[in-house]
Amino acid sequence: MKKMLVHGQKDMLQIAIVSDNALYEYYMEKTENAGQLVGSIIKARVINVLPGMQAAFVDIGLPKNAFLYIDDVLHPHLERQPKEKPLIAELLQPGQELLVQVMKEPLGGKGARVTTHFSLPGRFLVYMPIADYIGVSKKVSTEAERSRMRAVGDKIRLPGEGVIMRTAAEGESVESLQQDVQFLREHWQEIRHRGETASAPTLLHRDADLVHRLVRDLLTTEIDEIWIDDGSVFRRTKAMMKRLAPAMLPRLRLFVPQIGGASLFQQERIHEQLQEASQRRFRLKSGGDLVWDQTEALTVIDVNTGSFVGSSDLEDTVFRTNLEAAEQIARLLRLRDAGGIIIVDFIDMEEERHREQVMHLLERLARSDRTKCQVVGWTRLGLLEMTRKKVREQKMPPSKETSGGRD
Repeated sequence: MKKMLVHGQKDMLQIAIVSDNALYEYYMEKTENAGQLVGSIIKARVINVLPGMQAAFVDIGLPKNAFLYIDDVLHPHLERQPKEKPLIAELLQPGQELLVQVMKEPLGGKGARVTTHFSLPGRFLVYMPIADYIGVSKKVSTEAERSRMRAVGDKIRLPGEGVIMRTAAEGESVESLQQDVQFLREHWQEIRHRGETASAPTLLHRDADLVHRLVRDLLTTEIDEIWIDDGSVFRRTKAMMKRLAPAMLPRLRLFVPQIGGASLFQQERIHEQLQEASQRRFRLKSGGDLVWDQTEALTVIDVNTGSFVGSSDLEDTVFRTNLEAAEQIARLLRLRDAGGIIIVDFIDMEEERHREQVMHLLERLARSDRTKCQVVGWTRLGLLEMTRKKVREQKMPPSKETSGGRD
């Protein structure tokens, strides 16, 4: 049973996705700060150009200037790029104004990273006004459906446009997909029109708030039930589902707590699980444990057998512990929103087939991560190397004072 739980408060909205009572995804957003910075489209001004770095810094209206690399200035389609990369100074000059989109939030002491490869996500597809190519989600189940979706994408786009067909588009009619791309196309034209008269830096578009993204991005057919404990959020979600995902409406439910009873998040131990996930040492059910050491760019995870001694030989004990560790590592990477380089020191395994099974399990689990996650492979020292793209500040679990019932 996979459930989405939505907890509304006066100043915060929290979303948890649980499967068989285990927390797998968690999102929170302050209501006074509705909408994330990633995805925002801004009319920016070039502040300085760095030929040695093939990059520029641009003013997007934040305390720190944003970083714009040359690859994000060239055409999004590799086949449309020049054979020899030009100098950044040939493309951008200080004082120049241009539209950019935030692709990475300011992290630590670094400013945001921006691009001119624009994309606007809809329910069924991502619209890219100048990309000139078609993509299909890797999660689409069959090659026949992938081919159909690619053909539909080619039919509904205009020359020069690009679209990425999302998993939610699987089985959808041409009419539904046409409506999605037309809405996004008109929205892009509005953004461009406002940008023609705006003074830099000016925010022209901000991505939808968490309630909208709940329906647009998080709601899939894998979700069996959607529970919401706030009447206002419930009504907004219901209205949005009627427009974007009407077939899912029977799964939507309003949670009304009993007087003195547990809240929605308390019933599923959401905040307890978040606290457990954030500890340096995480206990595995078998008795083994994971030890996490994390910096801004590197996460190191050490797997130990702990008190688990197994029931047969040492190799079997080690293998089973590593399999359990791989499952939890994939889950905890999402909950911690870890990014950058990830090094996992699994317990040494003698048999190569066991090493391959552990890596393949982690690869399969990484594919379900909404954030781009790649298993690179085993290093010469026997460590497993991964990378995970981090686009925003790491979210922290609410304090215990704010984690109880409705406020």
